[in-house]
Amino acid sequence: MHIKQASPTLQAAAAVLLTLTLSSCGQQQAGGQQQQGPAKVGVLTLSAQDTVVSKELPGRVSAFTVADVRPQVGGIIQKRLFAEGSEVKAGQTLYQINPETYRAAYQTAEAALQKAQATQVSAELKAKRYAELIQIKAISKQDNDDAQAAWLQAKADVASAKAALETARINLSYTSITAPVSGRIGKSSVTAGALVTANQAAALATIQQLSPVYVDLTQSSVDMLRLRRDFASGALHGQNGKARVKLILEDGSEYTTAGELEFSDVTVDAGTGMVTLRAVFPNPRAELLPGMFVRARLEQGVRNHAILVPQQAVSRNQKGEPTVMVVGPDNKAALRVIKTTQTVGSRWLVDGGLAAGDKVIVEGLQKVQDGMPVKPEPLQAASAAK
Repeated sequence: MHIKQASPTLQAAAAVLLTLTLSSCGQQQAGGQQQQGPAKVGVLTLSAQDTVVSKELPGRVSAFTVADVRPQVGGIIQKRLFAEGSEVKAGQTLYQINPETYRAAYQTAEAALQKAQATQVSAELKAKRYAELIQIKAISKQDNDDAQAAWLQAKADVASAKAALETARINLSYTSITAPVSGRIGKSSVTAGALVTANQAAALATIQQLSPVYVDLTQSSVDMLRLRRDFASGALHGQNGKARVKLILEDGSEYTTAGELEFSDVTVDAGTGMVTLRAVFPNPRAELLPGMFVRARLEQGVRNHAILVPQQAVSRNQKGEPTVMVVGPDNKAALRVIKTTQTVGSRWLVDGGLAAGDKVIVEGLQKVQDGMPVKPEPLQAASAAK
């Protein structure tokens, strides 16, 4: 077969096309080599620092003192002497029960005491007179013994009458139902004209002391065991005095005054595995109300020489372990598995896997892989923590 050669014009055009193609490939290879250069990353050089370790726990507000108001005698309520929802003082009269029956009982007991006292005087005089007569044997010994016994009986009758009078006085005083404690009183369950009985099950009203207040918190027994181990090993050191607690309210704002941890329960709830902690907070403006849900930040102790890592620098591997990328001496990224259990603000508290002086990659993580060369640029700790 005979193949016709291409014309000189076509050969020149093919040569130009081949030159352009090779030039384009060279530019692409050069561009690819530029893209494969070390990636710029922002790194934070870690330093050890003493850090206050805190834990955020859920909690509920409860009144410092709760007292149910109940009648101690029965009768008809004549009037209510307080405004619902107001502040009352201990001893303030809240209800008045019709006192007429109890006043009459008091007067009867008073008269009975006077009668017993008169009988005692007569018996005393007779006993003393008989004591003199027995000396000269003017009366029989039996008569003298009877006179002395009558005097002792009269004394006992007076004592009994005094006790009955005191009981009548107490019952009369109970017709004025007073506040057992100071605090804010709720709604009244009865009105004037209602019949009440002594020690009835239904309370007439409830008084709650709201300054200070309790905040009951719940913490897992696992966290408590870890906390005790940290104190035992010296990793954590207690602060002076009681542990301080700060509150975050339902709207996300922080309560202005810090409280103190009062006690920790000695038993673990079998159903939830939680332990109850109780803190005390001043509440002068009654901002904290019983039943309110809050979150409490409990300062548990001080971790000496703690290592903190920004949260954005920490990721998880397929096993769920926390990992970070660090920059080695050869400026290559290295994947490091670390150990951490809690946060301090916006940073993770590291329990193992990192040390002071390590350079952790915080910015540009999406551009690097384990073993890849990088170009580190230092970040300020304040910038990394944002």
